[in-house]
Amino acid sequence: MSSFVDYLRARLPLVNERLAAASARPLTSEGVAVDLERYLYEPLAHFTAEGGKRVRPVLCLMGAEAAGGNAEVALAPAVAIELFQSAALIHDDIADASELRRGEPCLYKTQGVGVATNMGDLALVQVIDVVLQDAALPEERKPEVLRRLVEMELHTLEGQALDLGWARDERWDVTTDDYVYMVTSKTAWYSAASPLLIGAAAAGAGDALREGLRRVGLHAGIAFQLQDDLLNLVGDAEAQGKDFRSDITEGKRTLAVVHALENLGAAERDELVGILGSQATEAATLARAVELIELGGGIECCRDLAASEVAQAEGLAHGLEQDGLISADACELLCSMAQFFVNRAS
Repeated sequence: MSSFVDYLRARLPLVNERLAAASARPLTSEGVAVDLERYLYEPLAHFTAEGGKRVRPVLCLMGAEAAGGNAEVALAPAVAIELFQSAALIHDDIADASELRRGEPCLYKTQGVGVATNMGDLALVQVIDVVLQDAALPEERKPEVLRRLVEMELHTLEGQALDLGWARDERWDVTTDDYVYMVTSKTAWYSAASPLLIGAAAAGAGDALREGLRRVGLHAGIAFQLQDDLLNLVGDAEAQGKDFRSDITEGKRTLAVVHALENLGAAERDELVGILGSQATEAATLARAVELIELGGGIECCRDLAASEVAQAEGLAHGLEQDGLISADACELLCSMAQFFVNRAS
């Protein structure tokens, strides 16, 4: 089977090279350019350069190649997706009052809230600009690519609105269906569905293939988030570091929590809600919360749904192959991607 990890490793240099070349510069060469670099451009370029696995932009290249195009035609949209990731993380850290990002103090901690917010806003501007300025992407395809980027952003913002709003209003009546809608919007669209779809659009794919890749990505993207939730609760504590069980400290409405609250008895439900609302950090308290979540079937529910979502993603990929829309190699790569999402340890 074609390995997604191998594909990721092979395409990563392309993304990193293009990302470095896409760094914005001041509009002026006058004396204030030095300050603009200090207060805006250089810290954002550093933040973006220190990114993680680059899974999202690589998926954009994968979408283009699945459609029979070359990776280069999708490089600008891939960079745009990574820039949106930078903006989202910068703004999320401010909203969540986080301390660390990628092992370093969050940008707003080192630069201040106002300056960091402005850097995130610049990244959002660059999302559009890198596509408009790209010479490799045919002009007639740019409107569709841009429309799909905006669609991705809107879905992500809707999901974030629900996630933040439920926490602000101390909502514990969120249902499993509510959670799936939220995580589909917040994570699945921009983590997998949109990158695959946008890459295919950049390569000139037709509606059927774009829609098929979007559906594969949505199911795989849900599984991606479910694995994140599981790793935070019952993964390797050493590999997770300070983030281990931080979802409990932050009182996040994950599927594991939502399902447990729907199925626990009144006393256990009240105890779990109490822990989730207390910003607890003590290891024993966090462990007790996990016990309660397991008692309510939350961990098992997460694992079962993740496996189901991967199976659906794989089935859709095989359907695209059977319909002659993608090659056997592309199908195997999509299936490997879905498996990677639920088998990763970090």
